[in-house]
Amino acid sequence: MLDGIAQWWDGVELWLAQLAFPFQFALVMAVLLPACLGVARFIDRVVDDASARISGDPQAEPPVGASPEDVREPRQADAGSRS
Repeated sequence: MLDGIAQWWDGVELWLAQLAFPFQFALVMAVLLPACLGVARFIDRVVDDASARISGDPQAEPPVGASPEDVREPRQADAGSRS
C-alpha cells in the first residue's frame, strides 16, 4: 500500500518538475495558498478559544464565532456604574 502511494507521489513530483516554471508556480499557489489559509484560520480559532477559556477576566472579548448565548453578560456592578 505505502509503496503504491510512494510511486504515485514520485510520479506527481516528476510531472510537476517537468512543467514550465509559470505553471509550477500557479499550481503550487493554487494548492498551498488555500491550505495555508485554512491552517492559519484553524490555529487562530484554537488560540482564541484557549485564551478565552484561560482568561480570568469575565469581561474578556468572546472568541470569534461564539454564538450570542455563549457571550457572558456584563457584571451587575459594572452595569450600574454606566449612565
